[in-house]
Amino acid sequence: MTLKIEEYLQSLPQGIMSGEDVQLNERSLKEIFKFVELGTDDIFYHLGCGDGRGIQIALEQFHVKSAVGIDNDSKKIQVANQLLHEKNLDGKFICKDILDIEFDDATTILFWFTDYNIIEKMMKKFEKLKEGCKIITIWSPLLGCLPSKIEFPFIINQVPFKPAKDLQEQILAIFGVKCVDFVTAWEFAERYTKAIGSPEAINERFLTIIQSLMIWINAKNLGVTCGDEIPEPIKAYMGILRNYFNIEVEHLLKK
Repeated sequence: MTLKIEEYLQSLPQGIMSGEDVQLNERSLKEIFKFVELGTDDIFYHLGCGDGRGIQIALEQFHVKSAVGIDNDSKKIQVANQLLHEKNLDGKFICKDILDIEFDDATTILFWFTDYNIIEKMMKKFEKLKEGCKIITIWSPLLGCLPSKIEFPFIINQVPFKPAKDLQEQILAIFGVKCVDFVTAWEFAERYTKAIGSPEAINERFLTIIQSLMIWINAKNLGVTCGDEIPEPIKAYMGILRNYFNIEVEHLLKK
């Protein structure tokens, strides 16, 4: 039985799909903090902090002024508190839904959620933050905004936000190109896969194939691909997903 890509994604744990249950590895966290130039004057918030590793690194290696982790999973918060206790670090963790938290004093926020409804609601909070506050997202900028700085897949959104005219402008700003070809789609998909740190190479390859197809198809539907024809590598990977994994993506292409 062949599944449409949406059906396959819906079969995955929702915590993975929303970003709630995804933990960034230590290497990626350090890269993010260097990219955003996290330092001693920063009041750092990690929304969806998981086991607290990001808060530990921010305090221990980047010496932020203060660091607060928010997560609605009490078990993760317990692990995070134990980690800081063992390291003798003065951070703070709050077990609560991020929608119910205020963080008006933040200078830097790490926010990796992919659920549209959550992001839309959080935008109201983000727009109220003080000028200069940096919000780091992964894969894409905040809704309707142009990125302030990019080191894909890491993106800085800085208050006040600069609105994008449309999705075309936003996607081309993300990739820094005039049009999206297969090479661009594959390169950026691979960067994303390495950033989230899949433990098995075969899973990394599989995820890269899916992400590169999604990048190219979205760009095609927005009219920003390089040429009208489907590149041969895109056709080949569509075939691989269909024939070996029983996943179909062709229907996503607008006629």
